Amino acid sequence: MVHPVSDLGSNPNENIDNAARVIRRSSHRRLVFTAVYTGKRRSKAVSDLMKATSLIRTRVLDAGKKLADAQLVKTTKINGQTAYEKIGFYQSNRQKILSLAASPAKLSAFPTKRNPRATAEVVQIRLSSGGAQHQHVTVDDIDSFHRVRSVDSDEPEIGDELSEAQFKSGLQKIIGEGGRFKDWGSEIADLFTTQLRLGGRRRPMAIALKGPGTKGKLTPGKMGKNGDQIQRLFGAPADVFLVQYCRQVEPARR
Repeated sequence: MVHPVSDLGSNPNENIDNAARVIRRSSHRRLVFTAVYTGKRRSKAVSDLMKATSLIRTRVLDAGKKLADAQLVKTTKINGQTAYEKIGFYQSNRQKILSLAASPAKLSAFPTKRNPRATAEVVQIRLSSGGAQHQHVTVDDIDSFHRVRSVDSDEPEIGDELSEAQFKSGLQKIIGEGGRFKDWGSEIADLFTTQLRLGGRRRPMAIALKGPGTKGKLTPGKMGKNGDQIQRLFGAPADVFLVQYCRQVEPARR
């Protein structure tokens, strides 16, 4: 597809794509194009291009005509000899054109109006932990659960007879949270509330509950079907994040 020279700036990718496709069809065209657009001289005679490319005269003239017909160079004269002149747009995009011409994969992926393709750029974002404030809390630190401090540690632990639903219901009564929280596979938290009191004021809290159906030590693989329950929990707009389990918790989840 040939575009008028005056249209080069308004369709840059189309013209770059067209130039690469014209050049890649012939090694002679690629050699002549490279020679014309190498160096500071605006125009180069056929004899100069023969020296630069090691091609015979007829090869240079044939390749030059194809480039001129595609409006990739301008045909001119130097001392009565046929010569080819650079075009500013192609001079500026010389490396891109040659790179695309040399790689069918790159050329196929190059976006144009006729062949739009989404391009992705990998961006690395570094987050400083200096701005993040965290504090380890236990049930004894939370004002809403202050009565737990009087519970004898020798008393038996919660057994299998207390279901997760019963525990959640009791927890809501203690906190004063009247909302309804239905369990489903991708919930962010088993319970989210703004009624929790910590440090003398209300704090939004998200909690993950593990009922008696979970056995043994609580490990990452047991936190959700895909082991991503903790990640989902931190997606809640909360200040306090808790995990409840009636048995031993692995240090990775503490």
